[in-house]
Amino acid sequence: MAKKMGYDGLELACWGDHFDVVKGAESVEYCDEKKKLLADNGLQVWAISNHLAGQLVCDPNDARADGFGPADAAGDPEKLRAWAIETMKLTAKAAKNLGISVVNGFTGSSIWGAFYSFPPWTDDMVADGYKDFAAKWIPILDVFVENDVKFGLEVHPTEIAYDTYTALAAVEAVDGHPAFGINFDPSHLVWQMVDSADFVRSLGDRIFHVHMK
Repeated sequence: MAKKMGYDGLELACWGDHFDVVKGAESVEYCDEKKKLLADNGLQVWAISNHLAGQLVCDPNDARADGFGPADAAGDPEKLRAWAIETMKLTAKAAKNLGISVVNGFTGSSIWGAFYSFPPWTDDMVADGYKDFAAKWIPILDVFVENDVKFGLEVHPTEIAYDTYTALAAVEAVDGHPAFGINFDPSHLVWQMVDSADFVRSLGDRIFHVHMK
């Protein structure tokens, strides 16, 4: 939580009863009701967070992911993925209706296991992982552009970007897509012994949102 213009600002989660992205994408009235509820309590929203759906876009979607999506998709990795892709597109539309310009979240990764493995992964296998990320996320990011909203990846272990080098590689993989950037949360970098100041110097123009903990 941070201070801005005398108000406490927060980020709404897109799960539980916090914020329903389907309703948000369909109804400005629903979004207005959420904003009024916050305002009545001295709060305003600056971003929404859809980490769980985002994770399913590129992940293998094994049994650990079943609780992240609808019950009827449990046990079906590709059904979970299709739901996640559509949900992330709806999240961009919901953000627009809510009057905000940033959605934060995860992307998932088909190659996180390559961080440490034996037998070692080849360079081509890692490159294919970034191609997979780009193929799945560019159509989502295009919807973000259509709605004048940006996506901030929370750089984090298990994501396509977990440090400075992989974050730069992710930006390159989507050819510098204008909707793709970073939700800067240095706590995740500190635990990996990543220099957060160097991260900001390297990716400053891609930092769309900041988490403070």
